[in-house]
Amino acid sequence: MTPTPLIVGAGDFRYQVQPGWEQLPPGWSFVEVAGVATDSQDRVYVFNRGERPVIVFDRDGRFLASWGEGLFQRPHGIAMGPDGAVYCTDDLGHVVHKFTTDGKLLLSLGTSGRPSETGAVGFDYRTIRQSAGPFNLPTNVAFAPDGSLFISDGYGNARVHHFSPDGKLLASWGAPGDGPGQFNVPHGVAVDRQWRVYVADRENSRVQVFTRDGELSAIWTDVARPMQVVVDRDGQVFVAEVGWRAGRFPWQTPPAGGALAARLSIFDPDGRLLARWGGAGDPCAPGEFFAPHDLAIDSRGDLYVGEVVMSAGGKRGEVPANCHALQKFARVAR
Repeated sequence: MTPTPLIVGAGDFRYQVQPGWEQLPPGWSFVEVAGVATDSQDRVYVFNRGERPVIVFDRDGRFLASWGEGLFQRPHGIAMGPDGAVYCTDDLGHVVHKFTTDGKLLLSLGTSGRPSETGAVGFDYRTIRQSAGPFNLPTNVAFAPDGSLFISDGYGNARVHHFSPDGKLLASWGAPGDGPGQFNVPHGVAVDRQWRVYVADRENSRVQVFTRDGELSAIWTDVARPMQVVVDRDGQVFVAEVGWRAGRFPWQTPPAGGALAARLSIFDPDGRLLARWGGAGDPCAPGEFFAPHDLAIDSRGDLYVGEVVMSAGGKRGEVPANCHALQKFARVAR
């Protein structure tokens, strides 16, 4: 008997969960998936913390290639540029690298091993004394309509940096804190076709929306510690939220009424909630989340969600070691 498909989401945003989609070679492991991106051919690039940092699949989950061994101190974010290049954020290396799709290094932004002077001690954002230039534990990259880059920076800084397509720093904004326009761990970033810049301000539990010049235009608070934000071709905004169960710093306690479990939310460009799922039970069950860290959308609207299960709690036994690190959600035809 064919099992009944598991459908999540709501309205126009309904997805069929596809457990075990990825076909890893025998003996391989992601360990955890920090980033995921798709290219123009719907190939899926999985940026992971296993022995092979970049593993590439076709849209049906068939293994195609791997690369990146020895190139990263700790994989964090990955994005596909409009020029067809692959941009990888190495947070512990304090750099963003640009590669060809088969792993040839083309450009590096930042200096490996040399963080900017913010006063940050480790990953404790409370110790940041001032914002600074690129980079101190950078997190993610997004692309504007003209091909320029916006980079969220990060665990040890409190800024967004805007670079030209050829890597020239154009502008930076942000400061440590919880006031409007300030950041406590700018962890994810996206840019839409109208040049709205969405920043996942994780430890302030909000998404802040800016103009291209860094002027604050909106703050969304119906999120629980957002990890990443992605905009689809229709301008809808997808947010991966880690919630207040996983990955908390030792000094944090969940707020009263805060969403404990991780979830994925979809908003329109004005911040109106369109669909949401997660938090219904076992975080390792298909369609549920423990620590969603990144997401990508292919040309057919299918979603790929990577999770940092081990560092967010798996090493402490909060979830089993075989909890999913990557899930695919196939868009149900409208």
